[in-house]
Amino acid sequence: MKILIIGVGGVGQSVAMIIKRAGAEGQWAEKVVLSDYNLARAEAVAKLVDDPRFVPEKINAKDPASIKAVVEKHGITWIMNAVEPSFNPYIFDTALECGVGYLDCAMTLGEAHPEKPFELVNVKLGDAQFAQFDKWKEKGCLALVGSGVEPGMADVFAKFAEKYLFDEIDEVNVRDGDSYHFPEGVEGGAFGFSVWTTIEECLNPPVIYEKARKNEPGKGWFCTENFSEPEIFDFPGGIGPVEVINVEHEEVLLVPREIDCNRVTFKYGVPRELRQLLLNLREVGMDEAKKTIKVGDSEIAPRDFLVKVIPSPLDTAAQMLGKGCAGTWVTGKKDGLTRSVYLYQIADNQECVKKYGTNSVVAQTAVVPVIMMELVAKGIWKGAGVFGPESFDPDPVMERLAKYEFPAAMEEKNSEYATKLQQEALLKIMK
Repeated sequence: MKILIIGVGGVGQSVAMIIKRAGAEGQWAEKVVLSDYNLARAEAVAKLVDDPRFVPEKINAKDPASIKAVVEKHGITWIMNAVEPSFNPYIFDTALECGVGYLDCAMTLGEAHPEKPFELVNVKLGDAQFAQFDKWKEKGCLALVGSGVEPGMADVFAKFAEKYLFDEIDEVNVRDGDSYHFPEGVEGGAFGFSVWTTIEECLNPPVIYEKARKNEPGKGWFCTENFSEPEIFDFPGGIGPVEVINVEHEEVLLVPREIDCNRVTFKYGVPRELRQLLLNLREVGMDEAKKTIKVGDSEIAPRDFLVKVIPSPLDTAAQMLGKGCAGTWVTGKKDGLTRSVYLYQIADNQECVKKYGTNSVVAQTAVVPVIMMELVAKGIWKGAGVFGPESFDPDPVMERLAKYEFPAAMEEKNSEYATKLQQEALLKIMK
């Protein structure tokens, strides 16, 4: 597989380092072109990786001709989109035109309902991509959308739970929390991930799926207020209880396409001070991504301006302490008994900084794309069309997470089935 990575910020760099650290196991990646609008950045990452397979190039992700030129120059067979989702339409369409495979970590953007944004869905995340399913199928090309950590790994966990852990699924609830902090006296950025993307997903109306609403106009999907339904979720690995709230996210749009369940939600541990900051930014129009303002002789969108002035997560990562947990909490029935399971992956920030030179948030985001590209390269995952991760066998991903240094784990929560397991274990000991 000859890969073109478009965007070598935190995720792109992490992908490159994960492939390099895999050694002989990573040789399925015959060539990896590291591209960015900032050529110096691409060259720096290539130098850091220090492997002749990794080649830097300059690309304008909004210019199809720029993308095509690099695809043709290097005989690219697969494009990984590692930039903000605002660039997705250009890269996605160009990959199809070039007849190469495609993967992104976040799907095309949604658009809020013009009259009832906190009640009704309008354009949903990924709608523009799934609308082109037939075109991709006719061309015999595969597009894997929403294939990072959340979405991505979380979707694989849901599919694994459906395959092995449940006879009936009630709810699929993605829960993300962390214990990130900075040492006393050290000032860090408020954003642990892409500033642009954090503003987008946190300030858009959150989407929820409920099967009982399938006959309503949203076909099961509906919207709610920003930061709604706060709950305390007890995260494993020493992170502990974190308040999580509803945030717009792809899993809610992806999971119901393939997994029969009654409800799907995504809740994230956004600190209260960050929530207020985001609301304040919206109040003064600094979240605007489409309209531009004039600054000197140039015009720039307010959100793009913020990206320039807010400390980059890449710059603050080295000093941040703590762990991040990404996981999927599934409830339902097994053998006629209620069951509740949390499948998760935990990454330590300082460990990720040492291994990949990036923070744990982007390192977690990068590992599943690497695994999925390997599976495609080896013909383990195959198909033509536009698919999310839950459309494929989860086993190869679960098996490889540990190999790539991001092992998954499972927590059996209190339920009738958990009691049965405890009783069976006790009987074995007594015998």
